[in-house]
Amino acid sequence: MVEFDLLQTLITVAFMFGLGFLLSMALVLANRKLWVFEDPRIDEVEEMLPSTNCGACGTAGCRPFAEALIAGDIKPASCTVNSTEATGDIANYLGVDAGDVVKRVARLACAGGSNVSKNKAHYSGMSTCRAAALVNGGPKSCSWGCIGLEDCARVCDQDAIKMDLHGLPVVDPSKCTACDDCVDVCPKDLFSLQPVTQKLWIACKNQVHGDAAEADCEVACNACERCVVDSPEGLIVMQDNLAVINYEKNHLASAVAAERCPTGAIVWLNNEIPVKGIKAKRIVRKDALPIH
Repeated sequence: MVEFDLLQTLITVAFMFGLGFLLSMALVLANRKLWVFEDPRIDEVEEMLPSTNCGACGTAGCRPFAEALIAGDIKPASCTVNSTEATGDIANYLGVDAGDVVKRVARLACAGGSNVSKNKAHYSGMSTCRAAALVNGGPKSCSWGCIGLEDCARVCDQDAIKMDLHGLPVVDPSKCTACDDCVDVCPKDLFSLQPVTQKLWIACKNQVHGDAAEADCEVACNACERCVVDSPEGLIVMQDNLAVINYEKNHLASAVAAERCPTGAIVWLNNEIPVKGIKAKRIVRKDALPIH
Protein backbone atom coordinates (compact mmCIF):
# COMPACT_ATOMS: atom_id res chain seq x y z
CA MET A 1 0.00 0.00 0.00
CA VAL A 2 2.88 2.33 0.88
CA GLU A 3 4.65 1.47 -2.37
CA PHE A 4 1.46 2.21 -4.31
CA ASP A 5 1.09 5.64 -2.64
CA LEU A 6 4.75 6.42 -3.35
CA LEU A 7 4.31 5.44 -6.98
CA GLN A 8 1.22 7.63 -7.26
CA THR A 9 3.11 10.54 -5.71
CA LEU A 10 6.03 10.12 -8.11
CA ILE A 11 3.68 9.96 -11.08
CA THR A 12 1.90 13.12 -9.89
CA VAL A 13 5.19 14.97 -9.36
CA ALA A 14 6.44 13.85 -12.76
CA PHE A 15 3.19 14.93 -14.40
CA MET A 16 3.27 18.38 -12.75
CA PHE A 17 6.93 18.79 -13.66
CA GLY A 18 6.23 17.83 -17.25
CA LEU A 19 3.21 20.12 -17.43
CA GLY A 20 5.21 23.01 -15.98
CA PHE A 21 8.00 22.37 -18.47
CA LEU A 22 5.58 22.33 -21.40
CA LEU A 23 3.89 25.55 -20.23
CA SER A 24 7.29 27.21 -19.77
CA MET A 25 8.33 26.23 -23.27
CA ALA A 26 5.03 27.55 -24.60
CA LEU A 27 5.64 30.89 -22.88
CA VAL A 28 9.18 31.05 -24.28
CA LEU A 29 7.96 30.34 -27.79
CA ALA A 30 5.09 32.83 -27.45
CA ASN A 31 7.48 35.50 -26.17
CA ARG A 32 9.75 34.97 -29.15
CA LYS A 33 6.85 35.00 -31.56
CA LEU A 34 4.97 37.97 -30.09
CA TRP A 35 7.87 40.07 -28.82
CA VAL A 36 7.91 43.58 -30.24
CA PHE A 37 11.08 45.64 -30.25
CA GLU A 38 10.80 48.98 -28.44
CA ASP A 39 13.39 51.55 -29.31
CA PRO A 40 15.32 52.45 -26.10
CA ARG A 41 15.44 56.05 -27.30
CA ILE A 42 11.75 56.37 -26.45
CA ASP A 43 12.56 56.34 -22.74
CA GLU A 44 15.36 58.86 -23.23
CA VAL A 45 13.17 61.27 -25.18
CA GLU A 46 10.31 60.90 -22.70
CA GLU A 47 12.67 62.04 -19.96
CA MET A 48 13.32 65.24 -21.94
CA LEU A 49 9.60 66.06 -22.16
CA PRO A 50 7.68 68.07 -19.54
CA SER A 51 5.53 65.12 -18.34
CA THR A 52 2.38 67.25 -18.39
CA ASN A 53 0.49 64.80 -20.63
CA CYS A 54 -1.63 67.76 -21.74
CA GLY A 55 -2.32 66.53 -25.28
CA ALA A 56 -1.59 69.90 -26.87
CA CYS A 57 0.79 68.22 -29.32
CA GLY A 58 -2.04 66.15 -30.74
CA THR A 59 -1.08 62.87 -29.05
CA ALA A 60 -2.51 61.23 -25.93
CA GLY A 61 0.45 62.17 -23.74
CA CYS A 62 4.21 62.54 -23.47
CA ARG A 63 5.08 58.89 -24.10
CA PRO A 64 2.96 58.61 -27.27
CA PHE A 65 4.57 61.88 -28.35
CA ALA A 66 8.02 60.37 -27.76
CA GLU A 67 7.02 57.31 -29.80
CA ALA A 68 5.81 59.56 -32.63
CA LEU A 69 9.10 61.47 -32.53
CA ILE A 70 11.13 58.27 -32.86
CA ALA A 71 8.90 57.15 -35.73
CA GLY A 72 9.47 60.49 -37.47
CA ASP A 73 5.77 61.30 -37.53
CA ILE A 74 6.07 64.58 -35.61
CA LYS A 75 8.60 67.34 -34.94
CA PRO A 76 10.07 68.18 -31.49
CA ALA A 77 8.67 71.72 -31.68
CA SER A 78 5.14 70.28 -31.73
CA CYS A 79 5.42 70.15 -27.94
CA THR A 80 4.63 73.78 -27.21
CA VAL A 81 5.04 73.26 -23.46
CA ASN A 82 8.73 72.42 -23.63
CA SER A 83 11.33 75.17 -23.46
CA THR A 84 13.26 76.12 -26.59
CA GLU A 85 16.38 74.62 -25.04
CA ALA A 86 14.68 71.29 -24.30
CA THR A 87 13.24 71.14 -27.80
CA GLY A 88 16.73 71.75 -29.20
CA ASP A 89 18.17 69.01 -26.99
CA ILE A 90 15.62 66.50 -28.32
CA ALA A 91 16.31 67.53 -31.92
CA ASN A 92 20.07 67.16 -31.37
CA TYR A 93 19.65 63.79 -29.66
CA LEU A 94 17.56 62.42 -32.53
CA GLY A 95 19.53 64.21 -35.23
CA VAL A 96 16.44 65.83 -36.71
CA ASP A 97 15.19 69.32 -37.42
CA ALA A 98 13.34 70.79 -34.45
CA GLY A 99 10.58 72.09 -36.70
CA ASP A 100 8.71 75.36 -36.52
CA VAL A 101 5.32 75.21 -34.85
CA VAL A 102 3.35 78.36 -34.05
CA LYS A 103 2.29 78.43 -30.42
CA ARG A 104 -1.44 78.35 -29.79
CA VAL A 105 -3.25 79.75 -26.78
CA ALA A 106 -6.79 79.72 -25.48
CA ARG A 107 -8.73 82.93 -26.15
CA LEU A 108 -12.04 84.08 -24.77
CA ALA A 109 -14.63 85.60 -27.11
CA CYS A 110 -16.12 87.83 -24.43
CA ALA A 111 -15.12 91.03 -22.65
CA GLY A 112 -18.36 91.47 -20.74
CA GLY A 113 -17.28 91.61 -17.14
CA SER A 114 -19.63 92.55 -14.32
CA ASN A 115 -18.79 96.26 -14.69
CA VAL A 116 -20.04 96.45 -18.28
CA SER A 117 -22.47 93.58 -18.74
CA LYS A 118 -25.84 93.47 -17.00
CA ASN A 119 -27.46 90.59 -15.17
CA LYS A 120 -31.15 89.84 -15.59
CA ALA A 121 -31.36 87.77 -12.40
CA HIS A 122 -29.44 86.61 -9.36
CA TYR A 123 -28.33 82.99 -9.65
CA SER A 124 -28.34 80.83 -6.53
CA GLY A 125 -27.37 77.21 -6.91
CA MET A 126 -24.45 74.97 -7.78
CA SER A 127 -21.52 77.29 -8.41
CA THR A 128 -20.60 76.16 -11.92
CA CYS A 129 -21.17 77.76 -15.29
CA ARG A 130 -22.73 74.59 -16.64
CA ALA A 131 -25.29 74.47 -13.85
CA ALA A 132 -26.13 78.18 -14.17
CA ALA A 133 -26.48 77.89 -17.96
CA LEU A 134 -29.24 75.32 -17.48
CA VAL A 135 -31.39 77.93 -15.75
CA ASN A 136 -32.78 80.02 -18.61
CA GLY A 137 -29.34 80.31 -20.22
CA GLY A 138 -27.71 81.83 -17.14
CA PRO A 139 -28.11 85.06 -15.17
CA LYS A 140 -26.57 87.45 -17.71
CA SER A 141 -28.69 89.64 -19.94
CA CYS A 142 -26.38 88.74 -22.79
CA SER A 143 -27.22 85.07 -23.25
CA TRP A 144 -23.97 84.55 -25.18
CA GLY A 145 -21.71 86.03 -22.49
CA CYS A 146 -19.32 84.52 -19.97
CA ILE A 147 -21.13 83.46 -16.80
CA GLY A 148 -17.95 83.79 -14.74
CA LEU A 149 -18.29 80.92 -12.28
CA GLU A 150 -14.74 79.68 -12.94
CA ASP A 151 -15.31 76.30 -14.60
CA CYS A 152 -12.43 77.06 -16.97
CA ALA A 153 -10.06 78.10 -14.19
CA ARG A 154 -10.80 74.98 -12.16
CA VAL A 155 -10.29 72.61 -15.07
CA CYS A 156 -6.94 74.15 -16.12
CA ASP A 157 -4.17 71.88 -14.79
CA GLN A 158 -1.52 74.39 -15.82
CA ASP A 159 -2.94 77.18 -13.63
CA ALA A 160 -3.03 79.33 -16.76
CA ILE A 161 -6.46 80.88 -16.12
CA LYS A 162 -7.26 83.39 -13.39
CA MET A 163 -10.45 85.33 -12.80
CA ASP A 164 -10.17 89.12 -12.87
CA LEU A 165 -11.96 91.59 -10.59
CA HIS A 166 -15.00 91.62 -12.88
CA GLY A 167 -15.50 87.85 -13.09
CA LEU A 168 -13.84 87.26 -16.45
CA PRO A 169 -11.22 84.56 -17.02
CA VAL A 170 -7.79 85.82 -18.07
CA VAL A 171 -5.40 83.44 -19.81
CA ASP A 172 -1.68 83.55 -19.07
CA PRO A 173 -0.14 82.76 -22.49
CA SER A 174 3.18 81.74 -20.91
CA LYS A 175 1.41 78.92 -19.02
CA CYS A 176 -1.26 77.96 -21.55
CA THR A 177 -0.51 74.65 -23.31
CA ALA A 178 -3.51 74.70 -25.67
CA CYS A 179 -4.75 71.50 -24.05
CA ASP A 180 -8.39 72.21 -25.00
CA ASP A 181 -9.82 71.63 -21.49
CA CYS A 182 -11.27 75.14 -21.16
CA VAL A 183 -12.73 74.85 -24.65
CA ASP A 184 -14.56 71.67 -23.69
CA VAL A 185 -15.85 72.86 -20.33
CA CYS A 186 -17.30 76.25 -21.31
CA PRO A 187 -21.08 75.89 -21.79
CA LYS A 188 -21.17 79.03 -23.96
CA ASP A 189 -18.39 77.88 -26.34
CA LEU A 190 -16.49 81.09 -25.69
CA PHE A 191 -12.99 79.62 -25.68
CA SER A 192 -11.07 78.60 -28.76
CA LEU A 193 -7.44 77.78 -29.47
CA GLN A 194 -5.77 80.36 -31.69
CA PRO A 195 -2.24 80.83 -33.04
CA VAL A 196 -0.48 83.75 -31.38
CA THR A 197 0.22 85.10 -34.87
CA GLN A 198 -3.46 86.02 -35.20
CA LYS A 199 -3.50 89.47 -33.63
CA LEU A 200 -6.92 90.71 -34.67
CA TRP A 201 -9.54 89.35 -32.30
CA ILE A 202 -13.28 89.76 -31.77
CA ALA A 203 -13.94 89.56 -28.03
CA CYS A 204 -17.66 88.97 -28.39
CA LYS A 205 -20.22 86.40 -29.55
CA ASN A 206 -23.37 88.50 -29.06
CA GLN A 207 -25.69 88.25 -32.05
CA VAL A 208 -28.11 91.03 -31.12
CA HIS A 209 -28.11 94.10 -33.36
CA GLY A 210 -27.37 97.71 -32.51
CA ASP A 211 -28.65 99.45 -29.37
CA ALA A 212 -30.17 96.21 -28.07
CA ALA A 213 -26.71 94.63 -27.94
CA GLU A 214 -25.22 97.58 -26.06
CA ALA A 215 -28.17 97.64 -23.68
CA ASP A 216 -27.10 94.22 -22.44
CA CYS A 217 -23.34 94.80 -22.62
CA GLU A 218 -21.48 98.05 -23.21
CA VAL A 219 -18.61 96.30 -25.01
CA ALA A 220 -20.71 94.05 -27.26
CA CYS A 221 -20.34 94.01 -31.03
CA ASN A 222 -23.30 96.10 -32.25
CA ALA A 223 -22.99 95.11 -35.94
CA CYS A 224 -22.16 98.65 -37.08
CA GLU A 225 -19.92 97.18 -39.85
CA ARG A 226 -17.21 99.85 -39.52
CA CYS A 227 -14.62 97.10 -39.19
CA VAL A 228 -15.83 95.56 -42.44
CA VAL A 229 -15.47 98.89 -44.24
CA ASP A 230 -12.00 99.54 -42.79
CA SER A 231 -10.59 96.07 -43.61
CA PRO A 232 -9.32 94.49 -46.82
CA GLU A 233 -12.14 92.84 -48.74
CA GLY A 234 -13.15 89.52 -47.24
CA LEU A 235 -11.09 89.83 -44.05
CA ILE A 236 -14.14 90.62 -41.87
CA VAL A 237 -17.73 89.78 -42.67
CA MET A 238 -20.96 90.10 -40.69
CA GLN A 239 -22.69 86.86 -39.73
CA ASP A 240 -25.83 86.94 -37.57
CA ASN A 241 -25.08 90.53 -36.49
CA LEU A 242 -21.57 89.60 -35.39
CA ALA A 243 -18.24 90.52 -36.98
CA VAL A 244 -16.34 87.37 -38.03
CA ILE A 245 -12.70 87.30 -39.11
CA ASN A 246 -11.60 85.14 -42.03
CA TYR A 247 -8.29 83.86 -40.66
CA GLU A 248 -7.28 82.49 -44.04
CA LYS A 249 -6.58 86.15 -44.82
CA ASN A 250 -4.79 86.77 -41.53
CA HIS A 251 -1.79 88.14 -43.43
CA LEU A 252 -3.99 91.11 -44.39
CA ALA A 253 -5.04 91.88 -40.82
CA SER A 254 -3.93 95.03 -39.05
CA ALA A 255 -4.90 97.16 -36.09
CA VAL A 256 -6.75 99.50 -38.48
CA ALA A 257 -9.79 97.21 -38.36
CA ALA A 258 -10.10 97.87 -34.62
CA GLU A 259 -9.54 101.63 -34.70
CA ARG A 260 -13.15 102.74 -35.29
CA CYS A 261 -14.93 100.00 -33.34
CA PRO A 262 -17.18 102.08 -31.05
CA THR A 263 -17.51 99.49 -28.31
CA GLY A 264 -14.02 98.02 -28.38
CA ALA A 265 -15.36 94.56 -29.20
CA ILE A 266 -12.63 94.23 -31.84
CA VAL A 267 -9.12 94.45 -30.44
CA TRP A 268 -5.54 94.15 -31.59
CA LEU A 269 -3.54 91.76 -29.39
CA ASN A 270 -0.11 92.93 -28.30
CA ASN A 271 1.54 89.97 -26.56
CA GLU A 272 -2.01 88.68 -25.96
CA ILE A 273 -2.95 91.96 -24.23
CA PRO A 274 -6.03 93.46 -25.95
CA VAL A 275 -5.58 97.00 -27.27
CA LYS A 276 -8.74 98.86 -28.24
CA GLY A 277 -9.05 101.39 -31.03
CA ILE A 278 -8.99 105.15 -30.56
CA LYS A 279 -12.77 105.43 -31.11
CA ALA A 280 -13.71 102.83 -28.49
CA LYS A 281 -15.58 104.05 -25.43
CA ARG A 282 -13.47 104.17 -22.29
CA ILE A 283 -14.88 102.23 -19.37
CA VAL A 284 -13.75 103.53 -15.97
CA ARG A 285 -16.47 101.91 -13.88
CA LYS A 286 -15.12 99.39 -11.34
CA ASP A 287 -18.31 98.29 -9.60
CA ALA A 288 -20.67 95.63 -10.90
CA LEU A 289 -23.79 96.79 -12.68
CA PRO A 290 -27.07 96.25 -10.77
CA ILE A 291 -29.52 93.55 -11.76
CA HIS A 292 -32.22 94.89 -14.04
